[in-house]
Amino acid sequence: MTQESAAKFDMSRAAEYGRQSRIGLAGYDACHELSACMLSAALGEDQQARVLVVGAGGTGGEIIASSRLEPKWSFVAVDPSPPMLDLARANFVEVGVSDRVDTILGTVPDIDSFLRFDAAIMIGVLHHLPGDAEKQDILAQISKRLKPEAPFVVAGNYRSYTSQPLLLQAWANRWRMHGTDPDDCKAKMGKILKDAEPPDSEEAVISLLTCAGFGEPVRYFSSLFWGAWLARRISKVDNRF
Repeated sequence: MTQESAAKFDMSRAAEYGRQSRIGLAGYDACHELSACMLSAALGEDQQARVLVVGAGGTGGEIIASSRLEPKWSFVAVDPSPPMLDLARANFVEVGVSDRVDTILGTVPDIDSFLRFDAAIMIGVLHHLPGDAEKQDILAQISKRLKPEAPFVVAGNYRSYTSQPLLLQAWANRWRMHGTDPDDCKAKMGKILKDAEPPDSEEAVISLLTCAGFGEPVRYFSSLFWGAWLARRISKVDNRF
């Protein structure tokens, strides 16, 4: 996530992030848990691994789930939003995993490009980046910090929201189900349409990953507009970025 994108995640949004995310994404916790399970399946059970987590601020759910499953993993968590990163740090302390997590306030280029991680996770970031160039850049920055064949989990919204009116209405109903009144529900959906720019399709996600040096991904989770994939960094990567 860039500094510009991070500006949306201010103190007020951080305060409500956990609850709002679990309403906005049906299966929020399941996605994080399955992401941990997929990485463990790719790396092998009970192996030591250093995992890069991009956009880790907020609940820190991907790290908490992964650390619960694999006690030998350690993490480098990067996020450009101070209140979101503070929230994640507090959650790490609460569940007793803070000693396994190094946190960095910043973006992926702030991480030494000579470091090579065993795996990486990026959940809920890609659709907040405007345009294909920024999406491509962050994926390429992650790719060049991974060991060859290292697994990478990426999850977020894909498909244009307006292209799927039935899904969009179902998404609005999700908020209504949780007690949001009609006016607030309309405002939330308007904000979603304005503030995010997801890839146009699953094919677009695959193309972005391929151009960044990843092999064919496998999708393992889906919820309305949301998808989650695991791909591996291929041995030879284009270093133009």
